[in-house]
Amino acid sequence: MATPNQPQLSDSQLAELEKLARAQERSVDEVLSEAVDCYIRDKQWEAVKRYGVAKSRERGLTEGDVPRLIAESRAERGR
Repeated sequence: MATPNQPQLSDSQLAELEKLARAQERSVDEVLSEAVDCYIRDKQWEAVKRYGVAKSRERGLTEGDVPRLIAESRAERGR
């Protein structure tokens, strides 16, 4: 039985996970930890993208505006 801090995996998931971990000469815990880190980073990145999309819509910007905005920003910084 899984405790609140342990993921519950099906037998087939666990078998595949163990196989992958052995192939990489890593522990199941290491592979799971990396997978969770990747999941967290992915969700954080999705949140950043949603924020960017919302802000660009508020300002009426499109993808076509990006090169101009980059050039303007660089000009302001003296690059």
